[in-house]
Amino acid sequence: QVQLVESGGGLVQAGGSLRLSCAASGRTFSSYAMGWFRQAPGKEREFVAAISWSGSTYYADSVKGRFTISRDNAKNTVYLQMNNLKPEDTAVYYCAAKIRYYSDYDKDYNYWGQGTQVTVSS
Repeated sequence: QVQLVESGGGLVQAGGSLRLSCAASGRTFSSYAMGWFRQAPGKEREFVAAISWSGSTYYADSVKGRFTISRDNAKNTVYLQMNNLKPEDTAVYYCAAKIRYYSDYDKDYNYWGQGTQVTVSS
C-alpha cells in the first residue's frame, strides 16, 4: 500500500512558478513510477508528466519545456517544477503511483493523492 500526499499548490500570476511535491509512504518508493495528472473544472483528468523508477521522464506536449518532474528516492518524494505558468494550467493536480514504468493513462495507476489546487491568474 502506498499513500500519497501532495503539497505546494496555490495562486500565482501568469508567468510565475510553483513547485508541487508529493510525499509517498512505504519503503518501496524507488520501485514505483510516479505521474502527475490534472483536472480542470468541467474537464476530464489529463496527463501532465511522469517519471519511471529509473528516472526516465515523459511530458504532455502542453507542458513540455515549462514543467520538470523529478524524484528524490531518499525522501520518498516526487516534484513537479512548473515555470511560465499560464491560466490554462489552472486545475487540481494529482500525483499517482504505479509499479516501475511510466504511463500517460490514468487507469494504469494504482495509488492517488488527494490533489492540490493550482490557480493561475491572467
